[in-house]
Amino acid sequence: MPPSRSDRRNPLVLVAHGSRDPRAARSTWALARAVGAARPGTRVETAFLDFEVPGLVAALRREADRGQRAATVVPLLLTAAYHGRVDVPGEIEKASALGLSIGLAPVLGPVAGARSDAVALDLVVRALRRRLDEVDTGPVDGLVLAAAGSREHSALVTVDLVARALAEAAGVPCVAGYASGAGRGTAEAVRAVRARGAVRVAVASYFLAPGLLYDRAVDAALAAGALMAAAPLGDAPEIAELVLARANTA
Repeated sequence: MPPSRSDRRNPLVLVAHGSRDPRAARSTWALARAVGAARPGTRVETAFLDFEVPGLVAALRREADRGQRAATVVPLLLTAAYHGRVDVPGEIEKASALGLSIGLAPVLGPVAGARSDAVALDLVVRALRRRLDEVDTGPVDGLVLAAAGSREHSALVTVDLVARALAEAAGVPCVAGYASGAGRGTAEAVRAVRARGAVRVAVASYFLAPGLLYDRAVDAALAAGALMAAAPLGDAPEIAELVLARANTA
């Protein structure tokens, strides 16, 4: 990894969106443990934008109360949409009175227009393939990349970028499909892949954690004829490595 711009002794605060589904928080905690194991000596904490506690401001206040002078926040988000552009910076602004020097890392996924973001793209694709390999599908000749979705075109562009990279790595066509927002749904994506000649279609899950949107995306794809769906990226070693790579740039 490149040299860190931040002190590696500083704690990392991984901030997830949060969900009413308890599986999501468990997945976030598992990723935090994986990150901590990958960088011994660095304390890794979690925070949430909604539904779970602590919130990001509360988590940063804990660091200040511990006597920390600095902390690095890593958004557990795959696109630089509203939560990454507005919500997380807004929470950090609220925490500015704590007297804590706060570094903010980029979102985990490749950002719009940053085609040179090769490290993130490579790690994401490797994690997606790992999750697909964990499911006994037999040979497949088409993939759907299931994602949460967004109303922001720039976010969808980056998901399409990942879909193209996954198609190249796997050697089969791959079409992105979404659980919400603009863009095609996952059922439509299954039909689009089949229109390209695929018969055995699997679903790669561009989600960090399970929850309502993951279930919606997967259920629609399976109902449309996909054979199986991979688990969310969760605590895959490549995602833990990506968290640290992003933290190094904060």
